[in-house]
Amino acid sequence: MEKVTLREYAKRYKISFFNVMKMVRNGKVRSTLEENITYIIIEEESEKETSEMIESENSKSLSLEEENKLLKQEVKMLKKALERCNKRTVLV
Repeated sequence: MEKVTLREYAKRYKISFFNVMKMVRNGKVRSTLEENITYIIIEEESEKETSEMIESENSKSLSLEEENKLLKQEVKMLKKALERCNKRTVLV
């Protein structure tokens, strides 16, 4: 069993940091929160399943219209998340 940060996990599997955050939120990977840092728990068996899942998601061929639609949805979601962060942040 190994614990890695979200960024290390993204680098290891060569996927975007935001996709890793989605996977944690959706419960596709096991994670734990320690000292305000989220760690992903990697086990050998689940690592194989996760790598297969990532490969299958990356191998899907999308048309330009479908890809554009997905990217627009992701931009909307990221804008909402940014607004929430800005509301929590208080500038002095």
